[in-house]
Amino acid sequence: MKTFWNYNEGLTQLNEWQPNCWIQVTCPTDEDRQYLENEYKIPDYFLTDISDTDERARYEYDDGWMLIILRIPYVKEIRSRTPYTTVPLGIIHKRDVTITVCYYETNMMIDFVSYQQKRGTGFTDYVDMIFRIFLSSAVWYLKRLKQINTLIEKAKRNLDKEVNNESLIGLSRLQDSLTYFATSIRGNENLLAKLKFKLQIDELDADMIEDVNIEMSQARETTNIYSDILESTMDTYSSIINNNVNNVMRTLTSVSILMMFPTLIASLFGMNLPNGMESYPLGFPIALVISVAVTGLIWWILRRKRLV
Repeated sequence: MKTFWNYNEGLTQLNEWQPNCWIQVTCPTDEDRQYLENEYKIPDYFLTDISDTDERARYEYDDGWMLIILRIPYVKEIRSRTPYTTVPLGIIHKRDVTITVCYYETNMMIDFVSYQQKRGTGFTDYVDMIFRIFLSSAVWYLKRLKQINTLIEKAKRNLDKEVNNESLIGLSRLQDSLTYFATSIRGNENLLAKLKFKLQIDELDADMIEDVNIEMSQARETTNIYSDILESTMDTYSSIINNNVNNVMRTLTSVSILMMFPTLIASLFGMNLPNGMESYPLGFPIALVISVAVTGLIWWILRRKRLV
């Protein structure tokens, strides 16, 4: 789906393309791809690179066209191993044509359009628009990180009540999401540092870049903090599980030792060999008393060594 936006005075929707407007393409169909390639002569591999979910944040030039690929946060609506991940957003520009292409419908871009419409001032130029998209991505990383932190705390409360596989698997998946976030944010920061010297920026753009750097740094540090906390939490619960297993094994071993001596005594007196108590009327009570006494002694020794 493609939408034409006039961003000179606020953000208003257009029916067709006009010079210096913004073409927003979301979840492009084959028809949209053909339109972009035939109408604007965009290199076809630009769209192919943007469609690659593993494409790193970068920029490149080809035949006067500039391609910027930015990694933005994305939440999978369906149940997934990694509910929070990142996807590429492509920004394509040449003279009076500015196009954004994303193969996923993200809340970030919906909010970006809504916020710019509320501002009512539009963009000064395509450079201002690019850096505002960078700023919006950093803000949305922070929003998603808060949601991840909420899920971490919820899982920790569940684990405090009962250590179960579901909560542990949930924490593991959140760790994967934080890894994706950390890698993408670092790539976006490197891309921003390079674009400062490639784009024609003015004083307002410089202020915007400073704001983006602040938000990006905060997102990166927050990701690292949550990742460290989650790693420490996983290690803690892993130690708890190992300790519980050790306690169970120690208890079972102690019970096996206690049961071993009565069994041994009963085996000795029950052998079909002369033992001096075959015809003695108190043979069985004596064997029983010996079993109880030896078992009690062993229990006392294990108790003193805190093995039971």
